[in-house]
This record gives sequence, C-alpha cells and structure tokens, in this order.
Amino acid sequence: MGISTRTIEYTVDGEVFEGLLATGGSTAGPAVMICHAWGGRKEHEEDTAKRLAELGYTAFAADVYGKDVRGHSIDENQALMTPLVEDRDALQRRLRGALAALTEQPEADAQKIAVTGYCFGGLCALDMARTNAPVVGASAFHAVIGKPGKPGENDIKPKIVCFQGFDDPMADHKALINFGNEMTSRNADWQLHVFGGVSHAFTNPDASNDELGLKYNKQASERSWKMFTDFLSELFK
Repeated sequence: MGISTRTIEYTVDGEVFEGLLATGGSTAGPAVMICHAWGGRKEHEEDTAKRLAELGYTAFAADVYGKDVRGHSIDENQALMTPLVEDRDALQRRLRGALAALTEQPEADAQKIAVTGYCFGGLCALDMARTNAPVVGASAFHAVIGKPGKPGENDIKPKIVCFQGFDDPMADHKALINFGNEMTSRNADWQLHVFGGVSHAFTNPDASNDELGLKYNKQASERSWKMFTDFLSELFK
C-alpha cells in the first residue's frame, strides 16, 4: 500500500507543536496517535506511524515538547520530560491538543481513535486512558507504568494493553503489581504482557545502554507488535 506523510502544526497554551501524519487513504478511518519517548518525536515514532499506515490505519506521531524541540543526550531528555511528569495537567493539555489535531484530519474517524506510546510516551498513553480521553483504547510499550498520585479516579473506559520487560529497571516488579491493582480498582479492561529476560526500550533498535538498562530485543519487539496489531483489530472491528 502506498502511504503519504505530512506534518501538522497545532497550538496548545500559546505554544506551537508539530506532529507527523501518515496515511494510506483519503477517507476517514480508524486512527492511532503515537506518543514519543523522552527524547521527543523522532525516527522511531515516525517509523511506527508509517508501519501503521501500511496496515491501513491513519497514524499520527504526536509532539508534546514543541516544534523542533528534541533531546540529544540523557541530560537533555530528562530536562524535557521531568516538568511534564511532574505537572500532569500540563501534559494532559498537550496530549489533548495533539488528539484534537488528529481528529480534525479528514482521514481520521473521530469515533475510532486509539493511542499508543513508548517509554515516557507509554506513560502519556496510559494517562489519556486514566483521564478517559475520547479514545477507544490505549497501549504502552516499556512504559513508566506505576500508579501515579494523579490523574484519574473514576472507572477507566478505554481498553488497555501494556508490554513490559521483566528486567526493566524503570518499571520494577512493584510497579507492575501497582499497575494491576490500579487497573482492577478502576474496573478497566486491561492486559499486561511481560517478557522474560527483557529490559527497557526493547522495541528500539538503537537502544543500547547497559548503565540505564536500555537494550533492544528483536523477539520481544516482534511479539509485542503482533499483539499490539491484534489489539487494534479488536478495537476497530
């Protein structure tokens, strides 16, 4: 299937953001918003958008840092991510702004939108589910997964699936249990798939940092992608 891409600018709180839309058609259909990792919208998220477009979805690699704002080192990435992790209301405004930008596109069916994300982006996707954003489902890959003090208290409506490494230092075993308890207490339709011998950032071929526990795992990446696309098929059937 031939796909096309274009960038889309949108404004939140007076700041300009820019996402990448990938689509294989011109009519409205199911869409997926992709939330980026701690370095900002980069090749990994854009490649995910293109892969989803090849499967027939409209896909939007969103931006929560600002147009052309990217981190290029661990320190820069941390400095970009931390203020939004600490201010979940500001993060949610940026996420909702990206979602609004997606729903305004003629290729996206506003009633059939899912959200996914990687690492920090996984937290973003889960927070959208926690706050009952108008999406039918949320998925997260090697996310910052533990139960936050905020946001959300009511029953969670979007369906949820998470893919985690058992050896992920950024989401330890206690965090996995807390996540399960949180989802259960809020009556969510949730799944958690844990891959043995797998660390953080396992879907990213460029991930390689033993000190931080970042390591690509081809098998876990392929298995989680298959389960993720099955999840989308279920959501949009």
